Formats: sequence, structure tokens, C-alpha cells
Amino acid sequence: MIHTTNYINTFIEIADDCTISHAKTPPEKKTKTLASLQYEQIKKNPYLYPSDDIIFECYAIKNNISESEKQQEKIQFFSKGQPCLRSSPLAKRYRFEIHHNKEGKVAIFAVDSKEYQNFLSDDTIKKVKAMRSKKK
Repeated sequence: MIHTTNYINTFIEIADDCTISHAKTPPEKKTKTLASLQYEQIKKNPYLYPSDDIIFECYAIKNNISESEKQQEKIQFFSKGQPCLRSSPLAKRYRFEIHHNKEGKVAIFAVDSKEYQNFLSDDTIKKVKAMRSKKK
């Protein structure tokens, strides 16, 4: 069985326990963090990739998976459930909302952007909260 992290026509809102007040780009570090990898993938390519591709590509980069190994590794990776973008540090820590369009392709928007307000007021888009960083 192949699992998926993709959503369709869904807006992932920031986590209730996000501690910063304005969207913040993940900091650059010597070794790229999951947050910086996801940010780069999505920000540079809005609405180009579905969640599955972003999550797997970040995994492949972090684990040095070669191009020739990717196809087989991706099948194995999604043979069990994987955390979706609701668990992304972008929505949990850095105040970026994640939008999945009608084709399931992903883009991110800062909490203080006009697009964010438009998504919030659009009743045709499903809204889900990012996962909290800490249990209540």
C-alpha cells in the first residue's frame, strides 16, 4: 500500500502554539534544516510540486540519496505513513501557512500577507491547523 501526504484544496494554518508574531525565514545553518529545505523547495517553486514530492525530496537531500536510487527509495519511503506538512516547522515555528491548490500543488504564504487573509475568508477552501509543537 502506498501512503500519501497530499491534500487537495486545503489551507494549513499556523499552529496554535507558534511563539513568533510575524513570518520569519528559517535561518541559514551550515547543515540545512528541514525547515530551510522545505522553505527553499516551496518558495522557489510555488504550486509546482505536491506535498509528497516536497517531503520526499527533503528526505532524499538529508539522506544523500542519489538520483539513480530515488525511484526505489520513494516507493519504500511511502510504503508506510509519513508526517504531512501539518507537522512542518514552517507552519509550527516560522508562521507560514501552506496552501494545497485544487491539483494538490503547494505554496506558502506569510501570516501577515494579503493572500493569507484571502485564504482565511474563502469558504470553498478546507482549513486545518498545523500540529502543535507541545501537547496540551
